[in-house]
Amino acid sequence: MRIGGRIQAAIEVLEDIDKRHRPVADALKDWGVSHRFAGSGDRAAIGNIVYDALRHRRSAAFLMGEETARARAFGAMLLESGWTLDRLAEALEGDRFAPPPPTEAERAAVADNRLEDAAPEVRADLPDWCVAPFTTSFGDDWVAEAQAMALRPPLDLRVNVVRATRERMLRTLEEFSAASANLAPHGIRIPPIAGEGRHPNVQAEPAFQQGFFEVQDEGSQIAAELAGARPGETVLDFCAGAGGKTLALSVATQNSGRIVAHDAEKPRLAPIFDRLRRAEATNVEVVARLRELDDLKGACDLVLVDAPCTGSGTWRRRPDAKWRLSQRQLDVRLGEQRAILDQAASFVRVNGRLAYITCSVFEAENGAQVAAFLERNPGFAPVDHRALWEEHFPGRSDKARFHETAGLMLSPLKSGTDGFFFALLERRG
Repeated sequence: MRIGGRIQAAIEVLEDIDKRHRPVADALKDWGVSHRFAGSGDRAAIGNIVYDALRHRRSAAFLMGEETARARAFGAMLLESGWTLDRLAEALEGDRFAPPPPTEAERAAVADNRLEDAAPEVRADLPDWCVAPFTTSFGDDWVAEAQAMALRPPLDLRVNVVRATRERMLRTLEEFSAASANLAPHGIRIPPIAGEGRHPNVQAEPAFQQGFFEVQDEGSQIAAELAGARPGETVLDFCAGAGGKTLALSVATQNSGRIVAHDAEKPRLAPIFDRLRRAEATNVEVVARLRELDDLKGACDLVLVDAPCTGSGTWRRRPDAKWRLSQRQLDVRLGEQRAILDQAASFVRVNGRLAYITCSVFEAENGAQVAAFLERNPGFAPVDHRALWEEHFPGRSDKARFHETAGLMLSPLKSGTDGFFFALLERRG
């Protein structure tokens, strides 16, 4: 396919998302099924345009002067790929599968509409209702933080140091421009997609199949590192999901002690079994039924709660979720988090630790949730998070935002990671 056909395909996918209010992955998959002639390179390029248009939804529409799928696709080409309307017109000319070239009205809009003059929420590419929570979380930096969440993300990996070294994996993945992560001690970063390219299929690599590394955002790796699982401890991963943090905890304990992976939603646990076998994590048990955890009540050295949340910290990877999220959905998540935290606390032994993690940047899900928990559970107290951070990442305190009550937050702008909140609480009675 030529670029014109790819842009037209992206417009069709965006129109499908608008009409049916469906996840971008589903819309792209259905388009691929009904257009089997498109090769993998075509599908990757189409996906890039669609994701860029979703990340820059408001700024692209402002630039083009319209809210249409066409305007957002064109605007994304200008904003993310650095194209001009003249270059776009030249690329579309003579291609019968391409959309019509830029109109005079569109050219006039681009000439007149300067992003620096746009409203802050437009420059931030945020829904209106998200301005307040972003302002609460980031203060004067809220626009810059939101803009960082509208950029293409890198691909992060965590080396399974039980089986390999980071230096060895850097050599293995050298062709992908792999480099050591900025903070995570076992992390590797592959740069964001450039142009019409795509991230390498690292899961096809023999080193992945042999369990030498896993795909895991650096922020998630940092959260697992700060949780501080130690060899010989009894650890409960209470919302284990597919097991990314479970595997990191197993490495931290050097495959000793006991790690129990649990999730209330049984289907979410399905991928964990292959991952455990591949990583040769021998100290992990997977438990789906809550009643089977009774022997752990008041007995765990560490309970990790990677709580269900809005996922607002992952919007650069899942930009469609930004436009589907509502205040009502946030309220539902807040109720779930309160219940899960209180439930998980019952498994922490005296002098044990409770780690609370979200991939959200909303204060209501993060610091406010922890503060409310501490009021309900006076036997718990927060650790000194600045000291904890300095212990693991000395001299890098500028990479995290520390909450005034308890916890810290990571973000694309500040730490170069997805948005994560982390709080560690000790049970003292």
